[in-house]
This record gives sequence, structure tokens and C-alpha cells, in this order.
Amino acid sequence: MTKEEVLKVLRDVRHPARGDRDIVDLGMVAAVDIEDSGVKVTLGFPKRRDPLTEYLVGATRAALVRAGVADPKVEAVVTEEAPAKKKGAEFNLECVREVRHIVGVASGKGGVGKSTVAVNLACALARLGYRVGLADADVYGPSVPLMTGTEGEQPLAEEVDGTTLMVPIEKYGVKWMSIGYFAERGQALIWRGPMASNALKQMILQVEWGPLDFLLVDMPPGTGDIHISLLQDIPMEGALLVTTPQEVALADVEKGANMFRNKSINRPIFGLVENMAWFTPAEHPDEKYYIFGEGGGERMAKSLGIELLGRIPLVQSIRESGDSGEPAALGTRPDAQAFLELAGRLAEKLG
Repeated sequence: MTKEEVLKVLRDVRHPARGDRDIVDLGMVAAVDIEDSGVKVTLGFPKRRDPLTEYLVGATRAALVRAGVADPKVEAVVTEEAPAKKKGAEFNLECVREVRHIVGVASGKGGVGKSTVAVNLACALARLGYRVGLADADVYGPSVPLMTGTEGEQPLAEEVDGTTLMVPIEKYGVKWMSIGYFAERGQALIWRGPMASNALKQMILQVEWGPLDFLLVDMPPGTGDIHISLLQDIPMEGALLVTTPQEVALADVEKGANMFRNKSINRPIFGLVENMAWFTPAEHPDEKYYIFGEGGGERMAKSLGIELLGRIPLVQSIRESGDSGEPAALGTRPDAQAFLELAGRLAEKLG
């Protein structure tokens, strides 16, 4: 592949906060090197780090892979020296200075409805009168835009005290931020661990949150290096663990609990949320069918020495609400009541 062919491929990479212009037109491609070992692209950013740096690096790499380049190398550099006082200040805690409680919503494995719980919990807290934000930290599978009906939205960027910050999307009384706002639907983000970790921090620490009572962080499933990096750099007060009743999910909850209790992390677990606790048919609202087993969440909470903070039923309306972009917690059905009760217990627990 020639340099001209590479530049043609890179015209498909667009900067969402710059009028959707491509990185070649914006002059961000500082260098293209065709080497024996492959293709290397250097992206240049003037003076200070762009809040979407990691996204643009990942999108550039993904575009090259789609064009048939095997394992392309993409790096970002600052083309002009920043003033001395700005050095080392890529990420700071100023953006969350006015946030009272930062709470992670985590799970030991995928498929337990963690994001569904996080989105509905945020809406329920807002319904109770709290100022709420949610950061979608699941960089590989961001679902918040779909679940909140904000797909296609693009957060603005603004200068605050000489620093470029992203402005979250506001809907249902909640401030939302997700990498999904910057990636095209279905676009795979081909990121290595450190790149994903930095992008994740940008979704939290380079956002103009303003005063909040709660900032929920929808964490990726599992217990990998991304989680450790996030927990070490974000002043997260503690976490909620989400599980389903079956044994395979409960076994992974224990791993998640052990991660938060590790000496190097040492964060409290505010409680366990048992999702899909039972199935209730819409035409028989008083009936309960424990299709994934009964009492698993209660047993696990007891064995871990934590509180079972909420039990969420499996009802068709939760799935339909998530797909339509109107969270179930906004309604009046029993599922909405379950999320409101969970929100009330969490707020009471944190005073």
C-alpha cells in the first residue's frame, strides 16, 4: 500500500467534534511511514491532548485493518510543546470535583443485564430528585446510546479554563457520556488494553459533569487490566455488583467481589443486585416463575457478607423499553417500582 492509498483510507476517519471532517482534511495526519514491517501512521495534536485522542487512534487503526493492513501501528504526538504548567495534566480530577458519589456498576461476566440496571438506576435516581450522570465505560460494547434513545447524538466540546472538555448528552434528567456517541453503529474499535483504558478515563475525566449527586460508571464485564486501571485512577467510592440467579453467574460475582476487595484496590461493595430474579408474564402480573433458580442472589450476598440491595424481575417490558430508548424505570409498572426501590436503598446507604 502506498502513502497516497493510506491517506485515501484515512479520509474515512472523521472527527465527531470538528463538524465531522476527516483527519486528513484537518491536518491531523502528521506522518505516514511505509516500512518493511508494515504501515505506521502518526497523528498530531497541537498544544494539548484532544479529548478524543484515543478514539481517533483506535478509529484510524480500525480503518487500516478494514483496508487489509495487517497490524498497523498508530501513535499520537503533540506537535507543539504545551506550557510547563500544563504538563502531566492530561487527566485530572477537576471534572469530578463537584460529584458527591462516584459508584461503579459491575459484573463478573457479561449477559447479566449490567447496563440495563445501570441505565434504569440512573433514571430512577433522577426521578427521586437527585442530580445524576452516567459514564458508559464499556468501550467494546457501548449500549447507553441505544438504551436511552440518544443514538446519533454527538457531544459538543468546549474550552474550560484552557482545557478542552466534552459536554454530556442530557435526557430523562440524566447526563450521559459514552464512546458510542463517537463511533459509527456497528464499528469495531480495535484497541489494545492501554488504549482502551485511556479512552475510558477520557469518558469520565475530560467531561464537563458539573454538580452531581451521583455519577454511575457502567463498567466493562470481567476483572481485567482495564478495570484495575480505572479503579486506580478514578476516585470511585464503591460499587454495585449485578448478577443473575444461576450458579455460573454467581461464581463470577465472587471474582468481581474479590477484585474490589483486593488490597491494591480496596473499594467497598454497596450491595448485590439480582437481575432477572423471576419471570412475570404481562397477562398474569401476580405470578412469578423462577426460571433461573430461586434465592441464588440472597445466598451469594450472605456468603460475601454484603446486602442484597435489589431484585429486578424479568419482564418483557424491560427489554422492549431498552430497545426503544425509553428505560423501564420511567414507567409505573412493577419493574419501574423495583428500580425506584433499588435507587432509594442506594441513596439511603450513601446518606
